[in-house]
Amino acid sequence: MTTQDALTDLELLEVSALIRDREVSPLALTQALLARIAALDPALNSYVVVTADSALAQAATAEAEIAAGRWRGPLHGVPLGVKDLFWTVEAPTAAGMPLRRDAWSGDDATVVRRLKAAGAVILGKQQLTEGAYADHHPTVAPPVNPWNPDYWTGISSSGPGVAVAAGLCFGALGSDTGGSIRWPSSANGVTGLKPTWGRVSRHGAVELAASLDHVGPMARSAADLAVLMQAIAGHDPADPTSRAEPVPAYAAEIAGGVRGLRIGIDPRWNASGADPEVSGMMAEAAATFEALGARLVEVAFPNTTEAVADWALICAVEAAVAHAGTFPSQREAYGPVLAAVLDRGRQASATAYQEALLRRMAARGAVSALFRDIDLLLTPVQPFAPLTLATVRTLGEQPELIEGLQRFTGVFDLTGHPALTLPAGASPGGLPMAVQLVGSDLAEATLLRAGVAFQSATNWHRRRPGALAKAA
Repeated sequence: MTTQDALTDLELLEVSALIRDREVSPLALTQALLARIAALDPALNSYVVVTADSALAQAATAEAEIAAGRWRGPLHGVPLGVKDLFWTVEAPTAAGMPLRRDAWSGDDATVVRRLKAAGAVILGKQQLTEGAYADHHPTVAPPVNPWNPDYWTGISSSGPGVAVAAGLCFGALGSDTGGSIRWPSSANGVTGLKPTWGRVSRHGAVELAASLDHVGPMARSAADLAVLMQAIAGHDPADPTSRAEPVPAYAAEIAGGVRGLRIGIDPRWNASGADPEVSGMMAEAAATFEALGARLVEVAFPNTTEAVADWALICAVEAAVAHAGTFPSQREAYGPVLAAVLDRGRQASATAYQEALLRRMAARGAVSALFRDIDLLLTPVQPFAPLTLATVRTLGEQPELIEGLQRFTGVFDLTGHPALTLPAGASPGGLPMAVQLVGSDLAEATLLRAGVAFQSATNWHRRRPGALAKAA
């Protein structure tokens, strides 16, 4: 029998196999995770609420079903978390906003419902920045990076990133509007997928900016993401913007390797403003893919500078629409960062917004054209080595930092292309670093296959925050 301490270091699929073979009890595992959350999370702040009673009931049901030979699949009995952006019947959905602290939906978001249908155990709801924008509300204690408390956790899926890294769940649901799955995945050393826009239903997810919001999974490995995507992807009548194309057998297609795949690299774009640690990591990742049999293709990424600059305007206008019922009528309940964004959205002209939309359409077309000659694109997640909290606090005074952060992330929220974050290095201080693979429309299966191949040849995704073992 695997010890409880060792269990929390496992990947989702590893613990799933133990559950399936009845070597690990879902109920005992859930109890162990709840105890770990109680021990560690007061210092990490990754959970808003822990739904212990319902989690134990779900685990007991899973245990009885598996004992009776009714194993539902690889998520059955596995403890997961969800960003507190998604409706759940067990708890209110605050979305990082004290204003919504008592906002009960009375229903589950479609993605939560689908996880439950797959037999997953939902441990609770995880913290995020206010309204899923750029900063935590002043009254909210931000999640703490488990690798080093002086460093950034990423935004806005900060709680899910911390919880997965710290072994407080085996996977989590996040959302990404400008980089909010990819930044926390990189900062906390986990693997994250921003799917194609519409591949996963947004029904029951509190909006930040409807046309930019993407729902996706975070876990320890690309193989884990494949089974999570298998459960949550697909058309949803409750979300008419969700894609109707059939969902591939993600979990069955991850073993194909990358031999023959064309991976595009724009050396100039990737290196622009990049710290030496990032450039070194990128060179090593490219060499790894080439050694695995991929063909590296030099490309020129289209100039999307204007479109990326437009992200802030588009997000502001759409966020103002999303918050129209409570802002500005309840302005006093909002933190200063989100309030400033909503003010900008309300003041924007229709002409400026339409001009931004036209540039966005052009950017999408140009990026889509790139994938006629390549299968995947390899980029950094950000050009900077891991950021300290002190540096992040100066973002408002350093527009070049904001531009750098969004250069490789926000553009793919604007275009809707899928993007996978893979742990791929460490800073001199041991903080995680990551690369990003981007695919063509609905190319999640190819991305995940490439991610599994990369992680079969590297161990970056298997690193764990060392200080946690002493604290647990």
